[in-house]
Amino acid sequence: MKKRAIGFISLVLIFILAIGTACSNPSASDSSSTSKTKKTITVGFNAGPYEQMFKEGIAPILKKKGYTVKTKDFTDGIQVNVAVAKGQIDANIMQHPVYMAFVNQQEGIHNVGIVQIPGPPMGVYAGKSKSLKAVKDGDVIALPNEASNLYRGLVILKDLGWIKLNPKANPANASLKDVTSNPHHLVLKDMNNAQEVRALPDVNYGVIQGNFAVSSGLKLTSALKLENLLDKFSVNVAVADTNKSAPWAKAIVEAYHSKQFLHYIKTHKQYDGYHLPNDLNQ
Repeated sequence: MKKRAIGFISLVLIFILAIGTACSNPSASDSSSTSKTKKTITVGFNAGPYEQMFKEGIAPILKKKGYTVKTKDFTDGIQVNVAVAKGQIDANIMQHPVYMAFVNQQEGIHNVGIVQIPGPPMGVYAGKSKSLKAVKDGDVIALPNEASNLYRGLVILKDLGWIKLNPKANPANASLKDVTSNPHHLVLKDMNNAQEVRALPDVNYGVIQGNFAVSSGLKLTSALKLENLLDKFSVNVAVADTNKSAPWAKAIVEAYHSKQFLHYIKTHKQYDGYHLPNDLNQ
C-alpha cells in the first residue's frame, strides 16, 4: 500500500514539473503568438545599395505600420544567413536565390525568400579597353570568383560571342572549366568581388556584380553591357522558413510592393538601370 502511495506521489510530482517546464519554455503556439505581436524588425546587410534603399524606401512604410526597424551590417555572406536561421536577426537583404540555396545546403539551415527587390544587374565595365569592339586576343577580363556570380559573368561573355559555355554548367558550382571555347584566348581572372573595381586599371574589362559596382561609385549607365537579369539571380528578402508567414514578414512584402516604394525608386537617379521585379513594375 505504501509503495502504491509513493508511486502516486511521484507521478503527481512529475506532472507538476512538466507543467512548470511548459510554462518556462514557450511552445510553438506561444512562439506564434509572440510573432503576431512582434513590433521590432532587425535586418542584416552586406556592403551594397540595399541598405540605403531599405532605410529610405521601406523603413518609413514599416514605421507607419507601427514597427521599429533596426539594421545590422555583416561582412560575410554566410554569417548573415546563419544569423537569420538562429533568430539573431529577422531577415537579410543581400543575395539571390541561387546563393541562398548554396548556403542553406552548406550550413544545414532553412532560409527562404519572401519578396524580390529592385537590384543592379551585373555589367561589363571598361578597364584598359574602352569599347567592346576593341576586344583583342589575350585581353584580360576580371570576373567574380563566387560560383553563381562567376556563372552570370560567363553568360555575359557568351552572349557577347567571346566564349562558348558548357550548356550543362551548373550555377551553383560553376568554374572557368565550364568554358568550352575561347577563340580570343582571353585571360579570365576570377577574383574577390570587392577587388574587381580596384583592378579595372590593370585589366581590359571587368565583369562586375551590380551591388559592388554601384557601391564603388560606378554608374550602371556607364557599363559597356548589362546582363539580362533573371529572377533566380535577383536579390530577395530572406527570412527563416518558420517566419515566412509572420505578420511582420508580410508587412515587408507589402512595403516592397507598394506604390510609395515604386515612387521612391523612380524618383531617385541612383537606381537608374536597376532591374525591377514584375510585381513592382506593373
